[in-house]
Amino acid sequence: MMEPAQGMLRDGALDGKTIVITGGGTGLGRSMAGAFLRLGAKVCITSRKLDVLKATAAELEKATGGTVLPVACDVRKWQDVDRLLEEVLTAFGHVDGLVNDAAGNFISPTERLSPKAFETIIGIVLMGTVNCTLAFGKHWIAKGERDRTVLNITTTYAWTGSGYVVPSACAKAGVLALTRSLAVEWAKYGIRTNAIAPGPFPTKGAWQRLLPGEMVERFDMAKRVPLGRVGMHHELTDLASYLISPYSGYINGEVVTIDGGEWLKGAGQFNMLEMVEPAMWDTIERMVRGTKA
Repeated sequence: MMEPAQGMLRDGALDGKTIVITGGGTGLGRSMAGAFLRLGAKVCITSRKLDVLKATAAELEKATGGTVLPVACDVRKWQDVDRLLEEVLTAFGHVDGLVNDAAGNFISPTERLSPKAFETIIGIVLMGTVNCTLAFGKHWIAKGERDRTVLNITTTYAWTGSGYVVPSACAKAGVLALTRSLAVEWAKYGIRTNAIAPGPFPTKGAWQRLLPGEMVERFDMAKRVPLGRVGMHHELTDLASYLISPYSGYINGEVVTIDGGEWLKGAGQFNMLEMVEPAMWDTIERMVRGTKA
């Protein structure tokens, strides 16, 4: 399947909008940033690695002619998030949308995990989403700014659960509950809260941690998908662009699955790892630890 020459929405669909994307330096976050820029938005991308953010910002600006603000931020720390909001407001004057994409995940039998492993994943995925949503939401409410949007990236195993990624499943389930709860509570302030639950969309860093080494061939994710393939980034970015835009103004509290039918075929995205022999987990752990986040 070839990538289309242009996105789903008309040119200028996001003119005048400022959108903040956590985890925006790489992977799906980077792809969403590029899509929003091409539609006319100004974008702030944030993660912990400023060098990666600056390189991505330069590349995206060159490719789209848009404006990208790179800001280093550890979303686990609310103080960092408050500073992020201040920098965006100083640079652009307002924020119209927040995409909570920052994530962390790795595969492991749960009995091998330390409390620190749970703390790390839940800190990034759940508390990072909470910290950013509260900071931006409170700002919008205090200023009386309406027609604002929070878009969370969750996963299908947020509602089914999945073995071997239990910290992520716990955290993403929390993000799912936050999405639906705030959609009701904050609608009166003109804030919409939605989410996307992607299936397998290959990204270099995440793929190397989730299926390191030869596992990517041994456990071909495309075989789990009724459509017989993994997702293409433009398919997700078209959906994200629509949900962050005013065109989706009557969609609130919705979680849109985009996985080619994968979860309907077999719940628990990583349950197939039951096939991994116990002795292999030591090797897998070494490979995962050697992968740069």
